[in-house]
Amino acid sequence: MSGGSYNYLAEHQPGELESRRGDIEAMRDRLEQLANERVPGAYRAARLTRYVLIHLDLAEARARELADAWHTVEWRDSSDYSDAAMRQALAKWAERTDLTHD
Repeated sequence: MSGGSYNYLAEHQPGELESRRGDIEAMRDRLEQLANERVPGAYRAARLTRYVLIHLDLAEARARELADAWHTVEWRDSSDYSDAAMRQALAKWAERTDLTHD
């Protein structure tokens, strides 16, 4: 059988990377092993794979920071908050997160 060791990670679809985290981590580990064996190209591939994981972590952290802001706008746009309540909640969120310098 050929391929499939990482569930065909190279063929991932847009927006699918987070759900493939385990495969990406396994690939990083294998590439680091190959880099330690001095296989040409493995070090750079391992480094870039680590960057992918770092960026996934950063995106998740930013999404958590934005959760209250997203919630406020979503509730406004679904008519659960008034426009004034949304503006007030966003201003408070900005103060809490020190983003008032927009």
